[in-house]
Amino acid sequence: MSVPDRPAADPPRAAAPGAGPLVDRYGRVATDLRVSLTDRCNLRCTYCMPAEGLPWLPRADVLTDDEVFRLVRIAVQRLGVTEVRFTGGEPLIRPGLVEIVRRAGELRPRPALSLTTNGLGLDRLARPLREAGLDRVNVSLDTVDPDRYTALTRRNRLPDVLAGLAAATGAGLRPVKINSVLMRGVNEDEAPRLLHFALQHGYQLRFIEQMPLDAQHGWDRRTMVTAGEILTALRAAVTLRPDPVDRGGAPAETWLVDGYVDAAGRPARVGVIGSVTRPFCGDCDRTRLTADGQVRNCLFATEESDLRAALRGGADDAELADRWRAAMLAKRAGHGIDDPSFLQPVRPMSAIGG
Repeated sequence: MSVPDRPAADPPRAAAPGAGPLVDRYGRVATDLRVSLTDRCNLRCTYCMPAEGLPWLPRADVLTDDEVFRLVRIAVQRLGVTEVRFTGGEPLIRPGLVEIVRRAGELRPRPALSLTTNGLGLDRLARPLREAGLDRVNVSLDTVDPDRYTALTRRNRLPDVLAGLAAATGAGLRPVKINSVLMRGVNEDEAPRLLHFALQHGYQLRFIEQMPLDAQHGWDRRTMVTAGEILTALRAAVTLRPDPVDRGGAPAETWLVDGYVDAAGRPARVGVIGSVTRPFCGDCDRTRLTADGQVRNCLFATEESDLRAALRGGADDAELADRWRAAMLAKRAGHGIDDPSFLQPVRPMSAIGG
């Protein structure tokens, strides 16, 4: 169930900052923290950034490992966060990643720990990350065709990604999930092929509608392959049944794939994240922390709340927690992509974190 993108009237406000979890004005509670560890990336995907890359954050602006851990600790121990996902840019290029994961895994209560990556270097880091406490991994992969992969990412690295996926399974990072974006005239025909690849290897596939988060601000809804179109293509190749498991706050609608099991022997699933055409804003349970210490209460937020300045200015844990609560209290009802007043965020996805 989704709430409208713009509420007709202001609802009653949640409790004022000072104690408790991350609650917004609409009663949604944020328990899932996405932590961007860097805005840098070693791919140049055409729908994300230009071939020459982007102006990266100055090193001094990026949170240190200790600062990242402190904010994660506050989120878990003071604000009720139960899941932490490390993102980028590309998080595998963050030098202190393994140690950050290890420290997060030692927190009590222990949060579930995951990672979203493009897979480059995962063959080398999958086992150290698992031993440090990482639970699972999501790998972005939009095609299994070598030529298409090179054209899409501007890098000839598909074999490295496939090796990383295999290493993740071998290290026990399960389920291994694949995130795929389909674009009209580019790879829209690959839904069945990607699904069969995932089923063959025991991976869980998630298709994600392309969102207006590119650095070029060139997103065009007409080039987006919709959730409905993806499901039509999948149903032409396999038999899908409704997933009896409650979706909860998860962004993906999932279906069971008849006749297949995953790497753990459970019924195979495929998911579709219809961020644009099937928004799930009403059930959103996410809060985001950028690599330079800004809280984003929505992926499409046009405003941020600065924790880095307070942190470096000597704020104690209680003050930082209060600032975080205040940031989440201001969250809007929905992303508003279909509203005529919608403005694409200034920061692209690579600088926000997935």
